[in-house]
Amino acid sequence: MDLPAEMFEFYAGFAEAERLADGQGGFERVRTQELLERHLPPAPGVVLDVGGGPGAHALWLAARGYAVHLVDAVPRHVEQAREASAAAAYPLAGCAVGDARELRHADASADAVLLLGPLYHLIERADRVRALAEARRVLRPGGVLVAAVVSRFASLQTCLSLGLLDDAEFVEIIRADLRTGQHRNPTGRPFFTTTFFHRPADLRAELADAGFDGARLIAVEGPLMWAPTFGADWADEGKRDLLLELVRTVEEEEAIVAGGAHFLGIAQLH
Repeated sequence: MDLPAEMFEFYAGFAEAERLADGQGGFERVRTQELLERHLPPAPGVVLDVGGGPGAHALWLAARGYAVHLVDAVPRHVEQAREASAAAAYPLAGCAVGDARELRHADASADAVLLLGPLYHLIERADRVRALAEARRVLRPGGVLVAAVVSRFASLQTCLSLGLLDDAEFVEIIRADLRTGQHRNPTGRPFFTTTFFHRPADLRAELADAGFDGARLIAVEGPLMWAPTFGADWADEGKRDLLLELVRTVEEEEAIVAGGAHFLGIAQLH
């Protein structure tokens, strides 16, 4: 696979299986799963979780009655997903190393396709459109695509929320992110790895070029995640409910969609 070597190096030393447990990762998980619950066709059905990592969303969907086939480019993630599936009451229907641009599944064989990671690390636009077109190929009529991207403004917001304006190396990364959308980390420091950071217009155009009409763009976390009190607020059950209520209220506002770390493109194949 012609994916960035530094991406594989990053995930070899990163605890992706624990990332969605709590804090900002927990917020991302809860929001992603409530949006899946809202937009996916009802179970039972076949779901391809492409870029499904160690299986957090795949196993959650399997427990809800879906036949979930997980695909990921990182062998370590696939092995972790297999181990978790073997120990689960509702195991995955399949788990394999694969490439979002060339799926091994038949035409019109899935009720839903999740791309909750592949578009991050496909740096070239043509590759992202190819992955989206592959998702379209394997979807049945009426099937649903859910594609996640990282916001063009994620590094900038991180910098401002953590007070990192004096960090010259990080500021140079931010400048490149904002100028090109290509997030690269040449510093050797534990910033995120090579990624494409989307603007809403980028994702809309890529979805359209892949044949998806009428896609909806929805904020996952929105700007609430950058608040200096977010950690304490998310740990407080009452405030957690309020955070979720507020982000739901503004999730499709154009000015809000790219205000958090991630947003989704959701489209139904007609």
